[in-house]
Amino acid sequence: MNKRDFLKTSGMALTSSLLPRFVSAEATAPRTNWAGNLTYHTNNVLTPKTVAETQKLVKETLKLRALGSRHSFNAIADSSDAQISLQSLDSMELDTAAKTVTVGAGVRYGTLAPYIDERGFALHNLASLPHITVAGAVATATHGSGVTNGNLSTAVSALEIVTAEGELLQLSRVKDGDRFLAAVVNLGALGVVTKVTLDVQPTYHVRQVVYENLSMNQLEHNLEAILSSGYSVSLFTDWQKHNVSQVWVKSRFYEGSAVPIQAEFYGATVAKEKLHPLAGHSAEPCTEQMGIPGPWFERLPHFRMNFTPSSGAEIQSEFFVPRSRGYEAILAVETLRDQITPHLFITEIRTIAADNLLLSPAYKQDCMAIHFTWKPETPEVLAVLPLIEAKLAPFNARPHWGKVFTMPPARIGQIYNNIPEFRRFIQKLDPHGKFRNQFIAENIFQDLGRD
Repeated sequence: MNKRDFLKTSGMALTSSLLPRFVSAEATAPRTNWAGNLTYHTNNVLTPKTVAETQKLVKETLKLRALGSRHSFNAIADSSDAQISLQSLDSMELDTAAKTVTVGAGVRYGTLAPYIDERGFALHNLASLPHITVAGAVATATHGSGVTNGNLSTAVSALEIVTAEGELLQLSRVKDGDRFLAAVVNLGALGVVTKVTLDVQPTYHVRQVVYENLSMNQLEHNLEAILSSGYSVSLFTDWQKHNVSQVWVKSRFYEGSAVPIQAEFYGATVAKEKLHPLAGHSAEPCTEQMGIPGPWFERLPHFRMNFTPSSGAEIQSEFFVPRSRGYEAILAVETLRDQITPHLFITEIRTIAADNLLLSPAYKQDCMAIHFTWKPETPEVLAVLPLIEAKLAPFNARPHWGKVFTMPPARIGQIYNNIPEFRRFIQKLDPHGKFRNQFIAENIFQDLGRD
């Protein structure tokens, strides 16, 4: 397989058996990502215990890539040389005066959230899964949902990065302007992020109400109202019967001013029991529903920290389109329903507010994201993705950096038109390509050079 073919499959070679989700750094057996759809090309995993040790290892290692919680579904964190896991960098420091929290690169949202909540603070947003690391989510612009909520990267106010020479680079929103905006969504290409500082706000409560069977006809004139009906809203569909099977509405809850739960929602009916997005799956792993209020971090994600999220073995893809053209994009994808549904667990439709981060899918554009959770059927998924991408091409749909796509590099360069500026930033910080792997070489440098 040549290098272009490798990249177009985003490292999606399915292993002959799904190996355990989490393997020790000392393991010699082939290692996979969390979902089991990608086998990493190295067993050389560096595991520093401190920032100083990270600096030393980075300086001494010819080529490497940072590895987070392994929740990326493509080859963005892969390497044929070495990976560095920062799971031991788990410090958390809350600055109540500045209203920020600084976390080590190994900290997961599921650990951070209760820590700051106990102290009276919260984040503005969370992704569907609390299992992911803060640094990894930020690097790939992972998002959460809400028409007024920026992705998780927008909460970042400062970064600490180990550069190719082993030096510490401190960047902040206040002091570093455009350099900071280019560094937040960094794809692991600028260096090894060791600390992330996030803005926090006073803690709050959220309640979650689920509705069933919303006709897509309602989306033609009411899509904006539906997506704006809560602090965070998700629509789930299998694309059949012109129907949205579930609508999850997450709303901020204020004592004494709670709005009564509606029995109907644009023709959909309120769920009478707690549901999983996938029909037939137990709802036990899901966060609380039925309008029962609770802490923000126990409602904004779809899945609870102590349970395996989603269905386990799966493939994920996601595309961001302008929210103003959301209904058109939904109709375009729906025409492929009979090609999509046999290989699909579920699709989720959600929103992300515009931001000014250079490589964010929501750069200067309010977005609607169409997310596909696929069955672990690699050849079939790779066959249908180009059809979806073609349907979404008129909307200049941007793929999620950490999920599977098949767009050629030239197209990626067109829709992420800040790539030349980002590339120049990489060349200043890492002129010899220490942090460049095949994914970065192909999609950012658009060449076929070896990693």
